[in-house]
Amino acid sequence: MELTLSMFLIVCPFAFLAGFVDSIGGGGGLISIPAYLIAGLPAHETIYTNRLSACLGTITATIRYCKNNYIDYHLALVGVITAAIGGLMGANFAIIVDEFIFKALLIILLPLLAMYVLLKKDLEPKNVAPISRIKQYIIVSISTLFIGMYAGFYGPCSGTFLLLVYTAFAKMNILKAEGTAKLVNMTADICSLAVFLFNGLVLIPLGLAAAVFSIAGNYVGAGIAMKNGNKIIRIVILSVLGILFIKILFDAGGYFLRSF
Repeated sequence: MELTLSMFLIVCPFAFLAGFVDSIGGGGGLISIPAYLIAGLPAHETIYTNRLSACLGTITATIRYCKNNYIDYHLALVGVITAAIGGLMGANFAIIVDEFIFKALLIILLPLLAMYVLLKKDLEPKNVAPISRIKQYIIVSISTLFIGMYAGFYGPCSGTFLLLVYTAFAKMNILKAEGTAKLVNMTADICSLAVFLFNGLVLIPLGLAAAVFSIAGNYVGAGIAMKNGNKIIRIVILSVLGILFIKILFDAGGYFLRSF
């Protein structure tokens, strides 16, 4: 596919916002994926190229969480293994899905995931009894395998889903859960990206340019408290999805006009 300057101008600023949002509570793909679609990329190439920029950005946020000791490394080890398996499975499934089905899934999933992010309540578990370490290992391993498959196949909100499971079911502290989720999600991203790169499916110039902005967004966002970032996240997600909805209506109108 031929890349144009307008693609870079559209994708890169939104990649920064996506990285900022993703580093705080996940869901950055709800911003970056619509941006790629708005720029004119097909659904498949959107997913593949977004994985490159998002992956490099997630690595930046993960390093910052590591430096601040916000990772439960014992649980993370289990999560990393199952996330790698899930990420590889999901990525290979994404390659064989038809373009039409892929785009239909995007149109259906984006608003549903956006509503989830907008309506989700505080993730910090309140006044709950701790559970055994064995139960934590079981919950993390099983949930991470399936979320890792989703991350490899599609991606948006996978970090948010991990964060929700780790806090609500594994009863982890919010900061430890967020850091651990970042490390696990990064693993699924790297494994799926390797599959896409191996098959030559990534628009590398655009992906790398967006990655620079994603890295900057992740670095800034990782230093901001989740509570202070929630309002900004919701405004940005609503704005981008609104733009995508307008584009879909515009494209549909053009299609019907050409039919007559």
